[in-house]
Amino acid sequence: MDTQRRARGGCELQAWCPAMLASHYADIRLLHISCAALSGALFACRGIMRINNSPWANHRALRLTSYVIDTTLLLAAIWLTVILQQYPFVDAWLTTKVVLLFLYIGLGMLALRVARTPAGRAAALVSALLTFAAIVGVAVTHHPAGWLLLIHR
Repeated sequence: MDTQRRARGGCELQAWCPAMLASHYADIRLLHISCAALSGALFACRGIMRINNSPWANHRALRLTSYVIDTTLLLAAIWLTVILQQYPFVDAWLTTKVVLLFLYIGLGMLALRVARTPAGRAAALVSALLTFAAIVGVAVTHHPAGWLLLIHR
């Protein structure tokens, strides 16, 4: 393997890597969508358990499951950006998704760890789930306005 090829991660041409992944686009997209649904559902369940002070909410098995799902979701998202050659901070809708993702993570931390009262946990959970819905809206419409774009029509 020559030096230039190694510098590009083993790809013969830079365009070859996205092209190779593109043949798996449908599978990677399905993996991303499935992981997003599982992640949101698991978060909602854990949030409800946390509001009810259930010790199961932060059980090690649920936390590890969440880590595996979220890591797979992130890897699939990265693969999709490479395939589509659309990137955050270049494409507005992806930038919006990333900003909303950080907000979602922060609200999720409030709901599952930081908030001390059931009311605080519930407010953070509802806010996080609304943010999750906004992320899905941006993903479905490929527009920063998300679901608002559909209402406007």
